[in-house]
Amino acid sequence: MDRRRYERFLKRPLDILLATSLLVMLAPLLLAVAIAVRVALGRPVLFRQLRAGRYGAPFAVLKFRSMAEGPGDDSLRLGRFGRFLRATALDELLQLGNVLRGEMSLVGPRPLPLAYLPHYDRRQRSRLAVRPGLAGSAQAAGRNALPWRDRLECDATYAQHVSASGDFRAALGTLRILLIGHGVTAPGHATMPRFDSAPVQVPEPIEEDLNTPG
Repeated sequence: MDRRRYERFLKRPLDILLATSLLVMLAPLLLAVAIAVRVALGRPVLFRQLRAGRYGAPFAVLKFRSMAEGPGDDSLRLGRFGRFLRATALDELLQLGNVLRGEMSLVGPRPLPLAYLPHYDRRQRSRLAVRPGLAGSAQAAGRNALPWRDRLECDATYAQHVSASGDFRAALGTLRILLIGHGVTAPGHATMPRFDSAPVQVPEPIEEDLNTPG
């Protein structure tokens, strides 16, 4: 299949079809996770945060809460239950709703905080040319165990070479990483360190091709 044809005409319909099917099939699991979060961590059950989407546009991702309320760093607030949610990515299943809304794709770079935008270099900013995803090449390559530079390079490479076969490999690779429990955290961290090592620079805007179907 022609790579550009897949990216422009087939990727989005497949996202809608598969995300809808997954939400229906996983509805009992989502309810069970919500109840478990309520019992283990109390209210609120859900966590909402602004992330950078395609072309850097902000959107709100919805997740099941995995940390206890209160002061302290991640290592103190993230207990055994929260680590389980993150290791299995159950906390991120609600982002299937973001896929249906067109803010995310099933496969693509992970959506990162808006605060990271000024720190990307030109190559790293190219990851914003595609919708962020639930699964992706960086997750398949090691998830959070992968250093920031390598993760962002995987994302940039993916954005330049979107294809059906690449999405299939990334989805299977991400599933494999989840099943073996690899890369849940970065070495020496409870989760993942902030990406703020690059020199701050004024980002150049990414222009959207208005003739390209969403």
